[in-house]
Amino acid sequence: MMQSLVFNEFGASDVLYLHNQPTPQPGAGELLVDVSAAGLNFADIYRRQGRYPLAGSAPWVAGYEGAGQVIAVGSGVSGWQPGDRVGFADVPLAHASHIVVAQENAIRLPDWLSEAQAASILLQGLTADYLVHDVLPVVPGMHVAVLAAAGGVGSLLTQMLVHRGAQVFAVASNQAKQRLCLRNGADAAADYNSWPEQVRAWHTPGCDIVFDSVGSTLLQSLDSLKDGGRVVLFGMSGGTIPTPDPAQFLLRSTGVIGADLWTYLTSQQERQRRADRLFAQLKAGHIKLPEVTSFPLYRGKEAHDLLENREFSGKVILIP
Repeated sequence: MMQSLVFNEFGASDVLYLHNQPTPQPGAGELLVDVSAAGLNFADIYRRQGRYPLAGSAPWVAGYEGAGQVIAVGSGVSGWQPGDRVGFADVPLAHASHIVVAQENAIRLPDWLSEAQAASILLQGLTADYLVHDVLPVVPGMHVAVLAAAGGVGSLLTQMLVHRGAQVFAVASNQAKQRLCLRNGADAAADYNSWPEQVRAWHTPGCDIVFDSVGSTLLQSLDSLKDGGRVVLFGMSGGTIPTPDPAQFLLRSTGVIGADLWTYLTSQQERQRRADRLFAQLKAGHIKLPEVTSFPLYRGKEAHDLLENREFSGKVILIP
């Protein structure tokens, strides 16, 4: 039997409970993975709250990120065998003791990285990686703002930008988080009160790029740009995204670029190439692993509550 952390209805964390069911079997081109650790992300909370659409019917299982060991392979699988260590960043139903992973989605882990460490960095690390490498050219000397800079993606993104020679203005909700941003290499940090004005005090022309995962802050992000600058909008954790006046784009030659990780995870080769690039940055010390807080799967409610508390910084993982 396998255990899953599930919910039958949308709501607060007390809708979560453990569910037992037969362990699935891998089909053609699939791996059955014994999950060692699974990452918990805000998207999982939004799914539990009913803010994201869910396929199928209850009981629903959240989670997309994790790592473990292959225990069985389906027909047509090549290059994988029982005992291999595997990570994944875009496979649903991850908050469980076992998961079926299509070979297309499987990521091979380096020997020096534990499965818990992989579960703590894969999804957010791959997100930060594509933002730096694929959306806009980031060159040394650029002035860049990162919103939610103390969060999982924000922390890694800040470190990657600093390594590439950018000067980073970090926006985070309180002083403890701002201090974390400065330790990650940011040149300056501020809260969400009048931060565009503080950007101008930091660098009068404004930012070349603003990385905005909050969404409700879009107008402020546009205000903080220099002429010709761009906002990279890659999330909406703050809720509804306001509609800007398109005429302002013309007057200042600014713009907004939407960005989503799934656009770039197009094949198994791409997943592995990007993961290997992320692992290389970690091994070289250009980025560091987040501080991890782990919970056994049966304490999933506590894990959700901790992440939902906006005072928390770090990564929450679930251990089946």
